[in-house]
Amino acid sequence: MMAETHSHRHRPRALRLFWAWLPAMIGVCVIIAESTETFSSGNTSGPLRHIWESIFGPQTNAYWEEVHHIIRKTGHFIGYGTLSLLFYHAWRRTAEILHKRTFRIENVLYALACTLIVAAGDEYHQTFLPGRTGRPQDVLLDMIGACTLQLLFWVAMLVVSLGSSRSAADSV
Repeated sequence: MMAETHSHRHRPRALRLFWAWLPAMIGVCVIIAESTETFSSGNTSGPLRHIWESIFGPQTNAYWEEVHHIIRKTGHFIGYGTLSLLFYHAWRRTAEILHKRTFRIENVLYALACTLIVAAGDEYHQTFLPGRTGRPQDVLLDMIGACTLQLLFWVAMLVVSLGSSRSAADSV
């Protein structure tokens, strides 16, 4: 165990930064792939409807349109929320690798800024694609998802931290 930690520290800094940012870059690549005509509403409706109806039974077209809209917007919310957490991880690891003292809130703000840049760029890109629309409302939804998942992450970390301190106090 000690040898692993020791060798980990001696990896070149650039390689450690690469590994720190790889999950976020994969997340951005997923967003880019989903921002194509292939994943337009018209192309996702059929396959998603098949899955939905195999679980819940046949639906009217009007009902399905509402469900499909909710599924797609939930994807925005969760996808960009997850991307913001990947960016947070990358910024936190970068600070550790560079031995910089940064406040955790700075890393959250950097993560949210990166998420905003990707969300706005994604929506702008979609204005040039047939079958896609770039909507400022989607950027807002993306950022609400990012802020919500960041908040949930921090609440979870606080709960874990409080649980750990109580366990330590109980064992004394």
